[in-house]
Amino acid sequence: MTDLTRPPGPSLEAEGLAAVLAPLGAVLLSTETIATCVELVTALVQETIPGTTGAGVTLVDSRGRRTIAASGELVERADAVQYELDDGPCLESWRDRVPVQVEDTLEDDRWPQWSRLVAEAGIRSMLSTPLVAGDVCIGAIKVYSDQPRVFDQRAAHLLELFARQAAVLLANVQTLADARRTSHQLTEALHSRDVIGQAKGVLLAQGAADDRAAFAMLVSASQRTNIKLHQVAQEIVESVTARKAGGSTGAQA
Repeated sequence: MTDLTRPPGPSLEAEGLAAVLAPLGAVLLSTETIATCVELVTALVQETIPGTTGAGVTLVDSRGRRTIAASGELVERADAVQYELDDGPCLESWRDRVPVQVEDTLEDDRWPQWSRLVAEAGIRSMLSTPLVAGDVCIGAIKVYSDQPRVFDQRAAHLLELFARQAAVLLANVQTLADARRTSHQLTEALHSRDVIGQAKGVLLAQGAADDRAAFAMLVSASQRTNIKLHQVAQEIVESVTARKAGGSTGAQA
């Protein structure tokens, strides 16, 4: 088995590698979606690491474990088997935060069921590296090959460099997405509060005893119709607005 702890050999040219990694450094300038980010990472990995048949990224978050980028159906199938079994090299790489290498799926017995199934599908070797950002492991990046013993120490080092860049980018993009989602939810909450306030004003004008009674009427209508509270309020406000508009039109006529 290849020793992943040895320093990179002289064939790894820093200047050439920097040129390959350069697009990753600028990805946030052109995209704000996780999908686009990992698609770029996956494409660069497949083009850069010799012998790669397919590459992919597994992301683990509140939505569970999923492959968010795959260069082909073979990668998706190999990953799907791991998720179904809850066992395999990529998941171990994520859980233990260590690089994991399979030199030949026909000989490796660490995950016998996974190895057998992916070997039948045509995968003979793989290499996986965790995506660690700060003190959090957010997933793993991996490469597959249809030939055994393809990935050497240089390939392991290259994948590690990609993983470092990708982890930072994914963490940043994920944080941005979370912030925007939170902002959107807050905006919706404020809008709902305003609409509910307007609807209570309508009910008060129509005879509701007080603010609490008006709110209770909205809640009762929501439960009775199985419609969300803010939607009930919105319908009340819109109906009053429509009547006023109709009255104004009639007066002009």
